[in-house]
Amino acid sequence: QVHIVESGGGLVQPGGSLNLSCTASGGFKKKDTMGWYRQAPGKRRDQREFVASFDDHGRAEYRNSVKGRFTINGDNAANTVSLQMNDPRPEDTADYYCYILIVPLDTDLARYIWGQGAQVTVSP
Repeated sequence: QVHIVESGGGLVQPGGSLNLSCTASGGFKKKDTMGWYRQAPGKRRDQREFVASFDDHGRAEYRNSVKGRFTINGDNAANTVSLQMNDPRPEDTADYYCYILIVPLDTDLARYIWGQGAQVTVSP
């Protein structure tokens, strides 16, 4: 069984910086990507929005609103990923959920495994 542990988060001022980290442990057949989604206050789980991802080839993708401000890095051998948030804005306030997209050992169907979430509040 795969588990994810997140760290980081907290209160940050607009224009500051914050780092989130995530480690996945456990066995799986195949990994596609690791990354982050976020759920803004008052939004439902099915309204989480994509933030950034990092694949096994080292390619990163970002939602448009964070490009140039957030940077995702990963260590595929260690199944870790981090999100460096520079110049955060109040609209970045959300719970940030790390995920790994894998094919588990007991099935051929890919599935998302989620972390517990890290609260990020951007406020003066």
